[in-house]
Amino acid sequence: MGNTLGLAPMGTLPRWSPRREEPLPNPGSFDELHRLCKDVFPAQMEGVKLVVNKVLSSHFQVAHTIHMSALGLPGYHLHAAYAGDWQLSPTETQQAKFLTWQFDGEYRGDDYTATLTLGNPDLIGESVIMVAHFLQSLTHRLVLGGELVYHRRPGEEGAILTLAGKYSAVHWVATLNVGSGGAHASYYHRANEQVQVGVEFEANTRLQDTTFSFGYHLTLPQANMVFRGLVDSNWCVGAVLEKKMPPLPVTLALGAFLNHWRNRFHCGFSITVG
Repeated sequence: MGNTLGLAPMGTLPRWSPRREEPLPNPGSFDELHRLCKDVFPAQMEGVKLVVNKVLSSHFQVAHTIHMSALGLPGYHLHAAYAGDWQLSPTETQQAKFLTWQFDGEYRGDDYTATLTLGNPDLIGESVIMVAHFLQSLTHRLVLGGELVYHRRPGEEGAILTLAGKYSAVHWVATLNVGSGGAHASYYHRANEQVQVGVEFEANTRLQDTTFSFGYHLTLPQANMVFRGLVDSNWCVGAVLEKKMPPLPVTLALGAFLNHWRNRFHCGFSITVG
């Protein structure tokens, strides 16, 4: 008696299907490339500031900012933003002696982002500042792109090109911008849910200046507090303490900064509503 080899009918065999690759994510905007690292550092504070944010709809929001400082005249800033398929954000800044206009347009595709910014366009005076950005996701971790800055005014015209790249891992992100104007590199690392650190390096070829900065971010969820600190190569140290006041939509912030090299000290206090 020989062994019998049984074959299953063709209809019962499992069918091989190719693995579907996940679509590449949108890379975000060019201004957000270093955001994770910059959010670790405390924002410079001086004087007293009041910020009121108001969401008028799912697509439209406005922000009012009043700033009083001993170093200059009081200022008021109104920012209105519309967010849709095209993001348009005209901004008006009004102070004592000048008025500036800026128009932003942004389009986000499935795996790329294109942005165009016009600053102070003057057709009669033939002057304008134009900034164009483009970012493309090559893989789920790698993003490449560039920035083109063009300015024109009577008797002067020029352009600056900058190339950019970002690599994102599970717990860290590395970003690099390189162009004729200089270089900007940053490294962000998330140690745990409460501790984050960031390192920045900036070089300006026109000013012949380089800066190295280290920042840290500490979250205290039980106290509704966030502490940020920094130290840089210019002998500057600073820290900002933020305190949320639930259930009210109010955030209080107190900051202080000291530059040992120039012997300068300044502090600030801010209230944010909304």
